[in-house]
Formats: sequence, C-alpha cells, structure tokens
Amino acid sequence: MLTAELINTNIPRLQLQDSVGKALRLINDYRVTHLPVINDEKYLGMISEDDLLDAYDEKTGVESLQEHFVHDSVKDNVHFLTAVNYISLHETSIVPVITSSNAFVGVITVPDLLKTLAAFSGSNELGGIIVMDMERSQFAVSQISRIVESNDAVILHLNTTRHPDSEILTVTLHLNKQEITGIVAAFERYEYNVIYTFFDEKFEDNIDTNYRHLMNYLDI
Repeated sequence: MLTAELINTNIPRLQLQDSVGKALRLINDYRVTHLPVINDEKYLGMISEDDLLDAYDEKTGVESLQEHFVHDSVKDNVHFLTAVNYISLHETSIVPVITSSNAFVGVITVPDLLKTLAAFSGSNELGGIIVMDMERSQFAVSQISRIVESNDAVILHLNTTRHPDSEILTVTLHLNKQEITGIVAAFERYEYNVIYTFFDEKFEDNIDTNYRHLMNYLDI
C-alpha cells in the first residue's frame, strides 16, 4: 500500500499568516502533536505544539517560527512503511505527504497507520505465533517454510529483527493454525532456538476438556 492511499483529509493545514493562537487551537481540537504549514499549496514544514507554546505572543504569525519547522516529509508514491519510520524518527502523530514537485497532498495519522500495520502483519488473522533466535547464517526462509508446510500450516507473516552488535536474528512467525505444538517440536528437532510461543489458550483448553470428557466416558 502506498502513502497516497492513507491520506486523511480531515486534519487542517496552516498558512504562514495564521496566528500561533489559531495553530494551538487547531492542535488542541484535532489532538495532534504537529500541523503542516503550506504556502501556495507547497509544503514548507511541520510546526510542533511545543514550539508554538514557546512563542511569546499568540497573535504572532506562524511565519515567525519557520526556523523550528520540521522540513522532512514522505512522498505520495512510496510504501506506507516509510511513514512508520517517519513517526519513529520525528515522534509526531501525523506524517506529511507530498508529491515529487513538493506539492502538499495531506497527512497520514497514527491511528490510520496502526490499522494498516495490523492488516499488513496479519494480526487480525487467528493463528499461533512462534518466536525464534538464530544466527544469521541459519536463517533460510525456504527451510523455515518447509518445516511449517510439512505440518499442514502456512506462514501468514514473517518478521526479522537483528540484535544490536551481533549476528543474532529474532524471527517471528505468524501461522494460520491455532495448534502449533507439533510445529514447535519440529523446529526444535532441527535445532532452532524457540524462545516464545503464543496461541489461543481457549483452543488448548478445549482440547484438554474434550480429552478429559472422553476419558470419563470411557471409564463408564
């Protein structure tokens, strides 16, 4: 999904001649940390609530605070994960989106990004999660997939993170099955270091309950 597909048109934009007081009211009304500033539809930067609060006079124009503008932005034709990185870098609740010619398109909000990330990661899909630590040299998607698929499961999402100052990877698998004990056992047979597993406890409880009911029935 591209950033242009996540544009939120409800967030207002500021002009240079707008007052600090107006900017603060809009930030408060829309519950954001920053607002974009434009001139002739061109993006100039983002101004933060903190910098607005530091202004001496609320009647002062936003133009007087240009030295505090955050000039970074994301293009409208890049992957939405670029916007996620922007928020992490600038600690802002909105991401300004522009065209290749610096024309302001709109902003992406954190809630919209989180919803998209949830769908992207498959977190709205039921299934178990396996987390493993391994050397970079041990990481082979083909073998990991083969182990999962040989246990009649499919990888919905695979994510890797590298440990700082080491070659150790943490690999997270989100699978399409609730029952993952057989898959975990298979990974351990192949000497993978499984550090966490997550699954629906109710699913496991149901198996245990049904087993006990069966045993009670057989005892009759």
